[in-house]
Amino acid sequence: MMKRRTFLLSGAAALLGAGASGLLIRSQSHATEAGSFPLTLSDAEWRKRLSDEQYRVLRDHGTERAFTSPLNDEKRTGLFHCAGCDQALYSSKTKYDSGTGWPSFYEALPDAVGTSVDKSFFMTRTEVHCSNCGGHLGHIFDDGPQPTGKRHCINGVAMTFTPESA
Repeated sequence: MMKRRTFLLSGAAALLGAGASGLLIRSQSHATEAGSFPLTLSDAEWRKRLSDEQYRVLRDHGTERAFTSPLNDEKRTGLFHCAGCDQALYSSKTKYDSGTGWPSFYEALPDAVGTSVDKSFFMTRTEVHCSNCGGHLGHIFDDGPQPTGKRHCINGVAMTFTPESA
């Protein structure tokens, strides 16, 4: 019994260590990239500008809980902007209900987002970020609708919505 407990505890510690290492590496690379975006702010300036949840997602690569963002249910015509810098990111014309619990789009506005490789949580994914401030938005998957076949799975807290004027 002791061997099994030791094995399980060792395995859990290894997983936590690996996960923490992955987060540390990702945070360091994000901090390094921060200077390469048109809008660059200090950590203190980001914390002043963003809510705690926005900061956790945009600056620390967090993920909001599924089905918690009002933007997931937004049906009006308009534009979705970066909550960090107000750059327009997605048109409501490319939004669709993916059933995942996060706002989903099949295409971003031209030059609005960038991508990088995210190897956290023992998988490789395509991270999507704001091309202006580098804020983490979410991930892109290959299971979206036509015409692109992509699903931009975006944290609602990372965006704001501006309805089209009547």
